[in-house]
Amino acid sequence: MTGLQIAILGFTIMLGLMALRMPIGLSMLLVGGVGYSMLNGVGPFLAYMKTNTYHQFSNYTLSVIPLFILMGALAERAGIARALFKAAERGFGQTRGGLAMAVIGACTAFGAICGSSVATTATFGRAALPELRRYRYDGGFATGTIAVGGTLGILVPPSVILVVYAITTEQNIAKLFQAALIPGLLAAVFYCIVIALMVRRNPELAPAAPAREDLPPAKRPLWLRLAGLGVAGLVIYSAVAADLPTTLIVVGLLVALTLAFAEIFIVPALTIALIVVGGIYGGVFTPTEGAAVGTIAMLAAGLLQRSLSLADIREALRQTAVTSGMIFIILLGAEVFGAFLALSRLPTTAAEWVGGLGYSPYVVLIAMLAFYILLGAVMDELAMILLTLPVFFPVIQGLDFGMFADDVAIWFGILVLIVVGIGLTAPPIGLNVFVIHQIAKDVPLFATYRGVLPFLVADVVRLALVLAFPVLTLGFVRLLS
Repeated sequence: MTGLQIAILGFTIMLGLMALRMPIGLSMLLVGGVGYSMLNGVGPFLAYMKTNTYHQFSNYTLSVIPLFILMGALAERAGIARALFKAAERGFGQTRGGLAMAVIGACTAFGAICGSSVATTATFGRAALPELRRYRYDGGFATGTIAVGGTLGILVPPSVILVVYAITTEQNIAKLFQAALIPGLLAAVFYCIVIALMVRRNPELAPAAPAREDLPPAKRPLWLRLAGLGVAGLVIYSAVAADLPTTLIVVGLLVALTLAFAEIFIVPALTIALIVVGGIYGGVFTPTEGAAVGTIAMLAAGLLQRSLSLADIREALRQTAVTSGMIFIILLGAEVFGAFLALSRLPTTAAEWVGGLGYSPYVVLIAMLAFYILLGAVMDELAMILLTLPVFFPVIQGLDFGMFADDVAIWFGILVLIVVGIGLTAPPIGLNVFVIHQIAKDVPLFATYRGVLPFLVADVVRLALVLAFPVLTLGFVRLLS
């Protein structure tokens, strides 16, 4: 058998193992190991495993994954989601459909400190669903809104999916975070527009807005406002005296505004999010350092507010270890499987074959994105990315989009992130839909899918915009560079 035939057979066997519910990481490791041994011998494979396993997991960049997961786990247990929802409820609650918009706004803020779609969905399923039910929101509309709001956990940086993409394709994590900001905010805006249109067309989906007295009272102590003024003064003085970078000036002023005008119970969450994301964007620290700063700050805030117990911290550490271990096994399997494919020359052959077809690069890209949407409906997003990137990424790099190779890699990464978000809510699977269904079992699954569909239309429109106008992703990266 030729290397190409062995690679195709390996793909088929691996898909069969996955259909039999074998973990994706072990499936890729097994097929990749056997395929590598068939092409290069057992001895070279064992030597490769001996050196590669250490090389892969001693990579300093990988530490960003458990740190972001831990920060999100601590935020989940510290009641950050509920606080963000209450604050967003004050801003949107007076309009019809305002509570649903509050879910989207709170998910956007929570995504900046979580990085996980499933965790965001589960957290707001517990924090926001009782309030939506209290005001008699339609069940499918409420669960559908939370399901799509959960995708903002990966669409708004920092994102664990983007970290994995960056490591797999050897791209700059900070630049990917920068590129994801505008598409992520566009998602939140589009979702709010969809909610407004839905409740305008069918007012029964969201009854009249709650009265002002039903909203929790605002708490903005004087000392917090004075702290905001102090931070603003320090930022302005530093900008004049030390020629502070523009990004840091903006972040500092946003922190000052948060301290001065935000309600006290959301100040820690917003401040931590601004420091982590702004610090990474401004080049103050690397993504790994930013994740470490955010984790320590979240732990300190939880302890000072007495919203985190030792049991909460222990459970957050356990959850982080389990999730990180699962991701690392998948990464190891993907590395071995990628080495097997490289030996078989399947990625190179595929790139040459696609290039020889004479199709427009955009036709090839659209076909890949459509395949991702179909695959995302039946497969875990992390597994989907690691399974396809060894083949798809060389093909994309070989096409001429009129951009530098690094720009194409960043742009493609954001497009993949968007279609992964679509797959998380699209029928027939949609992992986020099943997560919210486990919380709201009285709402029929079909009703949740029906509630999700209008948001999927908005996702397709956003995907088309980012596809047609790469500046939506690359413009902010170039501005900060």
